[in-house]
Amino acid sequence: GKNEYDLLIIGGGSGGLACAKEAAKFGRKVAVLDYVEPSPQGTKWGLGGTCVNVGCIPKKLMHQAALLGSAIKDAQHYGWNIAQPVHHTWSVMAQAVQNYVKSLNWGHRVQLQDKKVKYFNVKGSFSDPHTIRGLTKAGKETIVTAENIVIATGGRPKYPVHIAGALEYGITSDDLFWLKESPGKTPLVYYPFILHLCEIIVYISLTGSSPDVSLECAGFLTGIGLETTVMMRSIPLRGFDQQMASLVTEHMESYGTKFLKRCFPTKVEKSESNRLQVTWKNTDLRTEVTDSFDTVMWAVGRAPDTETLNLETVGVKTNSETGKIIVDASEATSVPHIYAVGDITEGRPELTPTAIAAGKLLAQRLFGQSSELMDYDNVPTTVFTPLEYGCVGLSEEAAVQCYGSDNIEVYHAYYKPLEFTVAERDAAQCYMKMVCLRERDQRILGLHFIGPNAGEVIQGFALGIKCGATYPQLMKTIGIHPTCAEEITKLHITKGSGLDATVTGC
Repeated sequence: GKNEYDLLIIGGGSGGLACAKEAAKFGRKVAVLDYVEPSPQGTKWGLGGTCVNVGCIPKKLMHQAALLGSAIKDAQHYGWNIAQPVHHTWSVMAQAVQNYVKSLNWGHRVQLQDKKVKYFNVKGSFSDPHTIRGLTKAGKETIVTAENIVIATGGRPKYPVHIAGALEYGITSDDLFWLKESPGKTPLVYYPFILHLCEIIVYISLTGSSPDVSLECAGFLTGIGLETTVMMRSIPLRGFDQQMASLVTEHMESYGTKFLKRCFPTKVEKSESNRLQVTWKNTDLRTEVTDSFDTVMWAVGRAPDTETLNLETVGVKTNSETGKIIVDASEATSVPHIYAVGDITEGRPELTPTAIAAGKLLAQRLFGQSSELMDYDNVPTTVFTPLEYGCVGLSEEAAVQCYGSDNIEVYHAYYKPLEFTVAERDAAQCYMKMVCLRERDQRILGLHFIGPNAGEVIQGFALGIKCGATYPQLMKTIGIHPTCAEEITKLHITKGSGLDATVTGC
């Protein structure tokens, strides 16, 4: 054909790169366009997308830094003599994390080269259904034509621009992981929260997606010794099981993170001392409060990165409310031969592994005679708060909504990890529950676990649940002793029974 490439992918993140590499295996001519628009604070990064640069990878490493701080406290109970006081140096951690991320950027470039995928560091937009006009940072134009085009541009953090000073003085997760110096006292705002980070305030807005990033950041910032406040307007971890979400925030409060509940910020100003003065309103008390912080971080959801793509010119339909691209089960958009995967797509989970799997399957359908579609059911995930929360399947609320409360049975337990005993750590929020159908074989609809290494625990059980595991099958599974995960194989107390669900004995 007249087109230069068999496949062109716009966006070099998890989904785009996975699709490109898979398509290249079939000997197809593939190109990837990737361009990082600097954040309003000027932060930019290399190839690899959100997860690698400003998401899962740096987040998990900084979470690990915080866990090590807790381990130092525990160590003394186990006989280790540790000189006090113990200090954390942000710049050392940040440099190490950033160096690792840069090695991943390089690795992605090398992989594309090895697989003969052409990489363009240009910002792409549609000029017609088969043609992309790319602009370099310097404004030089490149025209690329392709038979098939995949949009995988993901999303970027939103700023609450209606709040005075939000854009000028606030940062987002795009900036936090690339700070060279400690954010000091930072506020995190979750549009339902503001986080005070040593004096940091994080504002979490629960209107948006990805409410977990706020709590994860607030958690590790607290863990490395920064005074962190989360301001939240409504509920934490929207979309997750709310009983579990409450336990996660309860644990964070006991761990030292401050929460300003049912509050929303109205303005951010810079004081003479160069600190940030945040004014907020308390919805319940109808009061207005002002306090000062070193950093204000907005965690008010993410917006799809589509504005500059010129989608309307070629007729790619988006959801007018969310801005996300509407796709069918085969990731096809409203225009033949134009597809979309990952966070940019409407109604899909905003998770790296689902984007990777969807990207690979799409390439296999396009070039490998496959007809297999991505299955978005029973996708496991974990929130890396100080006490981790992992889940797979339905929340209790969703199960009740789908099947009715009379048709589900919830097995649950409060347990104490063995490691917590000698360390005299509070395990009040270490909890698990399994949501099952009541009928016949009691198929497991959802599994929820709060405790150490939640991701590792849930990953294994996710296979069983994907295969349609039932409660009797789980009861035949022998636990590994002594572990936290074995408590799942012993779940026997139902919520409905009203009996005490605390695990006793070893």
